[in-house]
Amino acid sequence: MSEQAGDDHLPNDVPAVQNALVEWYEADHRDYPWRQTDDPYEILVSEVMSQQTQLDRVVAAWEDFLEQWPTVADLAAADRGDVVGFWTDHSLGYNNRAKYLHEAAGQVVEDHDGQWPRDPDGLSELMGVGPYTANAVASFAFNNGNAVVDTNVKRVLYRAFDVPDDDSAFEETAQRLMPEGRSEVWNNAIMELGGVACEKTPDCDGAQCPWREWCSAYQSGDFTAPDVPTQPTFEGSRRQMRGRVISVLNEYDELALDELGPRVRVDYAPEGEYGREWLRGLLSDLDDDGLVTLTDGVATLSRT
Repeated sequence: MSEQAGDDHLPNDVPAVQNALVEWYEADHRDYPWRQTDDPYEILVSEVMSQQTQLDRVVAAWEDFLEQWPTVADLAAADRGDVVGFWTDHSLGYNNRAKYLHEAAGQVVEDHDGQWPRDPDGLSELMGVGPYTANAVASFAFNNGNAVVDTNVKRVLYRAFDVPDDDSAFEETAQRLMPEGRSEVWNNAIMELGGVACEKTPDCDGAQCPWREWCSAYQSGDFTAPDVPTQPTFEGSRRQMRGRVISVLNEYDELALDELGPRVRVDYAPEGEYGREWLRGLLSDLDDDGLVTLTDGVATLSRT
């Protein structure tokens, strides 16, 4: 592969690589509704929901969420228990993400007079908004982000340009590739490439990958990629049980341990493996997250 001085992993003609990807994306891409808005609130909701849920499943939840709380002010004014209950009912993963989203909405309304920070650094100051999410919102709402580097992007760069499995190398190469001032379209495009053409099992020709002429993996037939951590099994997991506790308390408001336990696990036995000690551990975790309180053996959903 021909190389440009200072960019050990890129071909000489970087503009051609950039144009090929943007043209491919603009010609045809998955039409998710959050790609049709530049509202930072709507984009943040989609980003938080997408952290543990497949995008196709996020669509209905995202639409339902925005129907119930259409603006950041509506969410800030909402009962946190209702927001957490929504999260659980839609199987959107860790419930503390709902709590943090609710608190971030409050920050925007109370600390910023309803005006959103417009860059990654400012957005990172919102509760629960890490560097990746802050950069995504800055990119897609304000076209003011850096190059996104997620698992899909790492896989693309590793295969296409022999970028070593090193975070700093991925970040440097991704930033060098992104056309200046075009973070919105570029970050969408490169994530789309990793999501439809360069998945774990690639579909180079079927998806008409625009980088085939430069791609080392396509030329060599070696499609190895960095290891991707496997998602822990959800069924029977502690995460699922935490969600059930929230769901039950959202319905009953408060319950004694031995009333709550059988509603969380059918095999609950007060002195057994999944008994009071196990349930207290779950409730302790939820108490640490500010979602549940346990007083005198009675669990209560926190609604403040």
